[in-house]
Amino acid sequence: MRLLVLGGTEFVGRAVADAAPARGWQVTVFHRGRHDPPAGAVSLLGDRADSDGLAALGVGAWDVVVDTWAGAPTAVRDAARLLAGRAGHYVYVSSRSVYAHPAPAGLTEAAPVVDGSPDAGEVAYPQAKRGGELAATGAFGDRALLVRAGLILGPRENVGRLPWWLTRIARGGPVLAPGPRDLPLQYIDVRDLADWILGAVDRGLGGPYNLVGPPGHTTMRDLLDTCVGVTGAPAELCWAEPDTILAAGIQPWNDLPLWLPPGDLHAALHGTDVTKALATGLRCRPVAETVADTWTWLRSLSGRPPLRTDHAPVGLAPEKEAEILRSLGRHAD
Repeated sequence: MRLLVLGGTEFVGRAVADAAPARGWQVTVFHRGRHDPPAGAVSLLGDRADSDGLAALGVGAWDVVVDTWAGAPTAVRDAARLLAGRAGHYVYVSSRSVYAHPAPAGLTEAAPVVDGSPDAGEVAYPQAKRGGELAATGAFGDRALLVRAGLILGPRENVGRLPWWLTRIARGGPVLAPGPRDLPLQYIDVRDLADWILGAVDRGLGGPYNLVGPPGHTTMRDLLDTCVGVTGAPAELCWAEPDTILAAGIQPWNDLPLWLPPGDLHAALHGTDVTKALATGLRCRPVAETVADTWTWLRSLSGRPPLRTDHAPVGLAPEKEAEILRSLGRHAD
């Protein structure tokens, strides 16, 4: 199999490019040259934001293209049209964000989606991903596979959610832990996502698939306890009820990454139906493996982990954490 990854040097694209050689696939990555390509991959340079940015893709043929683009849908449209006659399948890594609000718990791939256009320029993230889906299907029809990923964690994470928790806990001392402890979390390890994508290509799958682990794959307590264990830090988790956290002006998801208080939004984001993906080979590794491998990766870096520039930084400011810890009768070191 000849695989072309549009991107291929960072988080999701890199996981796909890294997993393919084990299957005997030949890998080509098309990227801007800002990061080193995977070992053994053919590297093509270009910037999709430029008017002639796809020139390096003007020749060549591939069995499958994997595209993780999250910006203007026109970039997906132009690439898909260019490659439609020279590639067998087009995998577009989309997002659960394409579903219309309010999104019910247990939603399937048949749930309503937001409006989008393959001809749109810069638009909001849900509309951008939906436009990308339409661009892929417009050029490839039923040869397009739409991977509606949920929360993605694991080594090389470039949003910084799990890395923030690991880094904070590694500092030790009292750590604000958002409750309830048994709050279920639904996510996908990036390597499990990559393995499913490659297996789906082998099966010739097309159309939309929700791609995230089963609901309740782990809990807030299990995740943070595992962070304490793998870092070996002298950290103490200080659990606080959701009302206490919200009353302090702390923002769920951004200030305290991964966490949403119980309610409709949590149920929608952490209760997706993944029956279709599980029936087609999705396998999810234990949370302990995801956390431990992410920590190993973080420690291998000479500096801070690279973060996406199109995401606002995540994590609670130390002074804000210290303030709420004092209100709980604890004092940060």
